[in-house]
Amino acid sequence: MPMNAKTKPNWAGEGLLSQFVNLLIQTKPIYRLMKQQARQVLIKTAEKNGISWRKNCEILEKSSAKQQLEVITNPDIAYPDYYQVPFHAYSEGNLCWQAAFEAPSATYSMGLRVWPQEDLTWEVAQNRLRSSFHQLLAQHIPTKVQDILDIGCSVGISTLALHRFYQQQQEHPVHTVGLDLSPYMLAVAKTLDVDGEISEWLHAKGENTGLPSNSFDLVTLQFVVHELPSAATIKVFTEVQRLLRPGGYIALVDNNPKSPVIQNLPPVLFTLMKSTEPWSDEYYLLDIEEALQEVGFEPPVTIPSDPRHRTIISKNLEFRI
Repeated sequence: MPMNAKTKPNWAGEGLLSQFVNLLIQTKPIYRLMKQQARQVLIKTAEKNGISWRKNCEILEKSSAKQQLEVITNPDIAYPDYYQVPFHAYSEGNLCWQAAFEAPSATYSMGLRVWPQEDLTWEVAQNRLRSSFHQLLAQHIPTKVQDILDIGCSVGISTLALHRFYQQQQEHPVHTVGLDLSPYMLAVAKTLDVDGEISEWLHAKGENTGLPSNSFDLVTLQFVVHELPSAATIKVFTEVQRLLRPGGYIALVDNNPKSPVIQNLPPVLFTLMKSTEPWSDEYYLLDIEEALQEVGFEPPVTIPSDPRHRTIISKNLEFRI
């Protein structure tokens, strides 16, 4: 399901620029330097804008997160190969404490990259980032939402924001599950969920959750699909279609290939991005709207939700054969 070449950045796919960047990444000494540079850019951007990166890590290291790990880990999980490659500047990917302890600060930094010219505080930028997604859900999902699943929830910031949005909109209780493949991330999520607002933090694969069929009204993937190879994405969509009630919705928010910001990233930035995102080429080449329809969803709505990201919302078929 390739995407029209005009809709992807020229630094993704099979073009000469993309091949050159990929060659640099595959050269180990250069890759190590790129990884270090990408990490320094993240930390400096965060701390320059009031995010106490190092202090936040120290607080989590001293918290109860490590005690949560054994409780939350599913010992039957077999990690897929794609999840065991280096990404996000961590040689162990998301399967380590460093990634988990730094994830909140990295997440808080996301909004700052969306509106760099507006001199926003990180709190305002983060709220705008989340609200842009939530408001589109409110506009395009007319049905009652009671049971929510957030796949690839990381340390739960997206999950808590989504849960609170729906809980504030409705009088009835909202039951939300956060699912991730990293028990380290989930241990931090459970620690940050100080009031126990989330029904369950579940260690499972998005492709095979083990959850019952027809049990959710809404399933979200927030900034997750660009971290997956295409084959895994399609398996996750198939699993979501099973989990949703007839008439339920899948909603995802992620990088927008048509965004002028993404299309025109400076060479240094897109090289650093690709060095920490091993599946980005597959993401930009996948026609997500077509993939959703092929597994049983109605034609989706795609909306640019901010200068860098798009939101895609699709309804599960009312009747299944």
